Amino acid sequence: MRVLLVEDSKRLRTTVGAALRRSGYAVDAAADGEEGLWLAESNDYDVVVLDIMLPKLDGLSLLHQLRQRSKPTHVLLLTAKDTVGDRVHGLRLGADDYLIKPFALDELLARVEALCRRAYGSKQPRLVIADLEIDTVAKEVFRAQQPVSLKPREYLLLEYLARRAGEVVRRSDIEAHIYDGTLDPMSNVVESAISTLRKKIGLHNQAPLIHTRHGLGYVLKAGPE
Repeated sequence: MRVLLVEDSKRLRTTVGAALRRSGYAVDAAADGEEGLWLAESNDYDVVVLDIMLPKLDGLSLLHQLRQRSKPTHVLLLTAKDTVGDRVHGLRLGADDYLIKPFALDELLARVEALCRRAYGSKQPRLVIADLEIDTVAKEVFRAQQPVSLKPREYLLLEYLARRAGEVVRRSDIEAHIYDGTLDPMSNVVESAISTLRKKIGLHNQAPLIHTRHGLGYVLKAGPE
């Protein structure tokens, strides 16, 4: 999943960004509201982690402009203002959740995970496709009850496909949601990642679950292609 972090504190931006990347998220970061708004409008993020107090354009104004332009991206507000009025104002402008500074990184990660689930219309922490099970809280994968070891980015790719199970997922969608803005558009990284994932979840001659729709994309589903 792809996250935009808009935070003017370099220390916090570095710490939170590193924690998100360790959890497998693709992360873009902005240090001010104007850059954050430009990125949020230019890319398709699953979650925006947005500080309220920002230079150039404050977080609430950024949020207001996103909602006016019908951007549905889920937004987690970071605020140092622990008052009911401030929180209510942010929620009424279209925020989906808020977190008061200082906060524990584990709580921020849990809230981002919850918003990612909500973005795909599911509150269930466990995804099941045939004999494939994905625990989105523990970040664990099982095939025929046997554990499957995946790297963080491989896991995020599988979770993304599973959240859209039965749908054809375009290469451009995978690039937008799983990789950050540094990906070379001519790279074959998506094809390579799909190939690796197929092998890892297809051990012991289990039926293939990831199918290629040539010229269209990929679909995760049980049954024949």
